[in-house]
Order: sequence, then C-alpha cells, then structure tokens
Amino acid sequence: MDRLAHTLHNRNQRRRRVRATVTGTPQRPRLNVFISNRHVSAQLIDDTRHMTLAHVTTVGSKAGAITLTEKAAWAGSEIAKKAKAVKVRQVVLDRNGRLYHGRVQALAEAARKTGLEF
Repeated sequence: MDRLAHTLHNRNQRRRRVRATVTGTPQRPRLNVFISNRHVSAQLIDDTRHMTLAHVTTVGSKAGAITLTEKAAWAGSEIAKKAKAVKVRQVVLDRNGRLYHGRVQALAEAARKTGLEF
C-alpha cells in the first residue's frame, strides 16, 4: 500500500470509529468539520431529525485569511455566531477522521472563544 492510500485508509478508519459514537441531538448538535486543501467547512447537524441547523464555509467568502489555519479559526468563530442565532450553546465535535491539532484545533478554540461549549 502506498503512502497516500495508507493515509486515507487510516483517516477513514478514524472517521468510522468517531461516527459510531458521536451523534447530534436537538439540544447538543454535532459540529462537523471538513478541511480540504484550500477551504474549510463546518456545519451543525441534528442527527435525530437529519437536518443541518447552520453551516459556514470559506468557499466564495471574504475570509481575509492567508493561511488555512486562519481560515479555520474564522470558520470556527462564524459557526459559533450562527449557533447563537439558532439558540445552540453546546455541541459535540465531529473532527471527521482528522487528528485534534492544527487546523481542527484552531477551529475548535475559535468556536470556544466565541461562546460554544464542547
């Protein structure tokens, strides 16, 4: 197995393991984080009703950030503001198979500073 296939295999294993235990409820929705090579997306999902409550993405936005870590921090603060608008204070973090450091950590810390509780 080449290096890229091995990396993707490990990420998919972590994604399945996390999603087996993490679910969103109306009181505590799931904060799903997706990070591509250029953009960051975050959404609040209620798994009991299969609905997205709020979402934010850097695609087509004026995020004004240079690095992807800064874009992740911007997305974290914006999703926290939108969560307040739909009266959500507590969320459960779905890091989507990524390790909790770097960009995912920047998004989570920015969301915490803006008022979300994990």
